[in-house]
Amino acid sequence: MELRVFTEPQQGATYDDLLAVALTAEGLGFGAFFRSDHYLGMGTEGLPGPTDAWVTLAGLARDTTTIRLGTLMTSATFRLPGPLAIAVAGVDQMSGGRVELGLGAGWFEDEHTAYGIPFPGTGERFDRLEEQLAVITGLWATPEGERFTHEGPHYPVTDSPALPRPVQRPRPPVIVGGRGARRTPDLAARYADEFNLPFVDEAFTALQVGRVREACERQGRDPATMTWSNALVVCVGADEAEVARRAAAIGREPAELRENGLAGTPDEVVEKIRRFAALGSQRTYLQVLDLADLDHLRLIAAEVAPHV
Repeated sequence: MELRVFTEPQQGATYDDLLAVALTAEGLGFGAFFRSDHYLGMGTEGLPGPTDAWVTLAGLARDTTTIRLGTLMTSATFRLPGPLAIAVAGVDQMSGGRVELGLGAGWFEDEHTAYGIPFPGTGERFDRLEEQLAVITGLWATPEGERFTHEGPHYPVTDSPALPRPVQRPRPPVIVGGRGARRTPDLAARYADEFNLPFVDEAFTALQVGRVREACERQGRDPATMTWSNALVVCVGADEAEVARRAAAIGREPAELRENGLAGTPDEVVEKIRRFAALGSQRTYLQVLDLADLDHLRLIAAEVAPHV
């Protein structure tokens, strides 16, 4: 099981806060540093204010050296697919080929109205996500010297040189995720290198992984070519008092976190991660909510990572 660090900067974080977490995660051997792509805090003012995901990742591309970098998830409502493909390819170049793109339909209406971003209905958002995936992967797959054209109702592309090219070939990994029963599995099977399930239990993980596997098989794709992952809030303590302190710091209760996340002593967390691994999960994104508590990462690296 690969452990990755996943942050929520809209809740309140500067670039320097994120850099400290990324450098610590890199030094401790975590597989990747990921961040959400949101423009508004949830239940908080999120002071001093949001940072843009891809601007942040561009900075981290230069300020780190080995750790992989990405988003869970960039919202398809935020950016046009052509400029997004250019931005991600640029950050891939800046990082020496360490970038991954998580792309979703978007769901948080308040952040759209707060910053003047159109927020269409669910069906149209998924239509736009599907077309964005087609355009971005199509641009990146275009052979050198050839042109890319896409006919679509939202993002038609004509005679694009498909530049710049990412360092990673055939492309940076694309992550699709979510709980939808029909369109989400289909989009993952067609476009994703990785399927991610955020904040769900073991029973739903088994159900949704089964749906995506079936979608792969319908399209003639070997499900073994998909990477499977979960994202869960993490709260680990050396003893019960430390678990309670860390839970209180993020405004949660230990019992609730034990049920819905990865919480408890290292042995408890190892056991739960192993249960997800038995369902086929290969990566766990550890949602770290207290970015100032770098000792939390050190404990996980020392007492959890070696056993999963």
